[in-house]
Amino acid sequence: MAADYPDIDIAPFIDHALLVPTATADQVEQWCEEADRFHFAAVCVYPVHVKQAAELLQRKQPKVCTVIGFPSGATTSTVKLYEAQQAVENGATELDVVINLGWLKAGKTEQVHREIAEICEETGQTVKVILETTLLTDEEKRLAAELCMDAGAAFIKTSTGWNGGATVADVRLLKEVVRERIGIKASGGIRTVEQALDLILAGATKLGTSRGIDLLKERDTLDQA
Repeated sequence: MAADYPDIDIAPFIDHALLVPTATADQVEQWCEEADRFHFAAVCVYPVHVKQAAELLQRKQPKVCTVIGFPSGATTSTVKLYEAQQAVENGATELDVVINLGWLKAGKTEQVHREIAEICEETGQTVKVILETTLLTDEEKRLAAELCMDAGAAFIKTSTGWNGGATVADVRLLKEVVRERIGIKASGGIRTVEQALDLILAGATKLGTSRGIDLLKERDTLDQA
């Protein structure tokens, strides 16, 4: 593997995700400790855990990321905005916001744009918009990427992980649209180092995964082989 891929340190790409409904305070503490120890980009937790994560990571490198309108994206714009604002008040600096898929598919592009733009403007934080690419046509993916970019998003994100995950093909398609203007977060189903590196080489600038530790261990094992 080492001969086939560039020498890429994947740790700084990783948002260390703890997005299971059964997550406990002890697990949040563990995830934060791991993110700090392994120099991950961020910890991604549910809004209820943001305050704890922010306290644990105060003055440390990893960012505190949370999810908004997760996993369906079908809550109202007012609720999404309040959820985002409260998350920021509790210490989140990155917000992974699920797009309203029904609006997108119905051609309600103005509503989609307005919802994302309002969250970007009112919070002033890094917004990553989750497109849920497995449920979209290629045309819808391109349209969603353009809308989110124009609305002020800092990243577009492929998936929640609840309806399938990231693919190299989708990352390449999104890269064609956004080029270098905003980042791309690949998320969902990233289980091997090869997958992670393939997604990075396709254009992903962040990786959302709960398996960050396993990926680093696998990379070490392969490098030593």
